[in-house]
Amino acid sequence: MVVKAKGAALTEAEILSALEGRLARFKQPKRVFFVDDLPRNAMGKVQKNVLRDTYAKTFSKNVA
Repeated sequence: MVVKAKGAALTEAEILSALEGRLARFKQPKRVFFVDDLPRNAMGKVQKNVLRDTYAKTFSKNVA
């Protein structure tokens, strides 16, 4: 998940290419999603379970 700064012109390809030299291949994200803001609880912590539920079907394999 990436929250863009106002007026930033980033693309998924730019972010992935920037990470290539910095992270091992197995640690690099498969996809980058742009969101307006991250879901937070009352304490201000990011609700990762909400993000997992929202994007769960993105990488799930359909077993038929």
